[in-house]
Amino acid sequence: MNAFEITGGIKLKGEITPQGAKNEALQILSAVLLTEKKVTISNIPDIKDVNKLIELLGDLGVIVERIDKDTYTFEAKNIDLNFFESETFKAKGGGLRGSIMIVGPLLARFGKAAIPKPGGDKIGRRRLDTHFIGFEKLGAKFVYDSKKAFFNVDATNLKGAYILLDEASVTGTANIVMAAVLASGTTTIYNAACEPYLQQLCKMLNRMGAKISGIGSNLLTIEGVKVLGGTEHRMLPDMIEIGSFIGLAAMTESEITIKNVSYDELGVIPEVFKKLGIKLERRGDDIYVPSQKHYEIDTFIDGSILTIADSPWPGFTPDLLSIVLVVATQAKGNVLIHQKMFESRLFFVDKLIDMGAQIILCDPHRATVNGIDKKYKLRGISMTSPDIRAGVSLLIAALSAEGKSTIYNIEQIERGYQDIDTRLRALGAQIKRVNADAPSH
Repeated sequence: MNAFEITGGIKLKGEITPQGAKNEALQILSAVLLTEKKVTISNIPDIKDVNKLIELLGDLGVIVERIDKDTYTFEAKNIDLNFFESETFKAKGGGLRGSIMIVGPLLARFGKAAIPKPGGDKIGRRRLDTHFIGFEKLGAKFVYDSKKAFFNVDATNLKGAYILLDEASVTGTANIVMAAVLASGTTTIYNAACEPYLQQLCKMLNRMGAKISGIGSNLLTIEGVKVLGGTEHRMLPDMIEIGSFIGLAAMTESEITIKNVSYDELGVIPEVFKKLGIKLERRGDDIYVPSQKHYEIDTFIDGSILTIADSPWPGFTPDLLSIVLVVATQAKGNVLIHQKMFESRLFFVDKLIDMGAQIILCDPHRATVNGIDKKYKLRGISMTSPDIRAGVSLLIAALSAEGKSTIYNIEQIERGYQDIDTRLRALGAQIKRVNADAPSH
């Protein structure tokens, strides 16, 4: 097991470039299965979840070629459909939530797929019903084999349909879109997710010959086509990393420039950090965060305590709530953090309380943060990362804290953040990787 050892309380300085977006990658990479032609994808993040999916595509028979550090070509000419029945697929597919994303494209192109019950982050129940109900509306039939824990799907005759999603699931929308592009007739998806990553997928599919309209709205219309061709696609930078770096700069009083952020695709993210009192300015397509001694949380216009809650795009992304919570601990003022979309994502606050933060966990979804205005620094402690986003929040807390911190279970962090220790060291952070078994408690 690896751990990070961090000496905190050091001001950082310099430039940092966000990696490609993990959540876009899982959709875009799955879409290469929709055509036998070559697809070139760049700005792919070099992280575990994405590399596992690329490996899975290779196992399925896709010809994968890495032509640069962040650029690959994919040719899905000869797909081995028997691979689905194999133990290898069960082991690899089961350990990766992203594997659900290959089902839509395979149903569309080959009329059948099988999928083990997916794994992934421990952040409460994440239902897959939206995906499967969508496929059924398009005419797919499937059977859950509880003994093998496999879903077997037959979709030899997919037909366009009107689909009203029960939740605006990003992966659910993406999967149904990929299934619908090759279905006969017209599909309408209402209450569709409209995240930039999903817009990226739809634009890419249109370049491949799909006919999708309504991109960017919650009503997508898809006219089925017979066949799709190849294309080139560059992924957006990861907005979660961008938000994490804004928070890091504020917490450590650092002057940091975040490069190539695709600012227009960031939605409300910069504004939410400004509500916490953090100064940031747009410079071309970069974000400049000056060194700040203090930052003060806004109140609502009537003077009541600010609430920051997550909601589907174009609302504030749930993946940044844990970062906002950490950053608020050193602000002046109070804020209520309301995590509406997932369960048990706030259960890392006990570690922050151990570090000296003043937080009241009201219930599994809400936490009140009393900002201490940097009157004293957080204390370094030993802690274990429960999931990707909380792990990075704890990393930011440790970098701002006084003394040494050790973070165990960093595999969770590295599922989503590429070379994070190397990139932070380039800014002056004292962070090193050590071999260490996590404490048993």
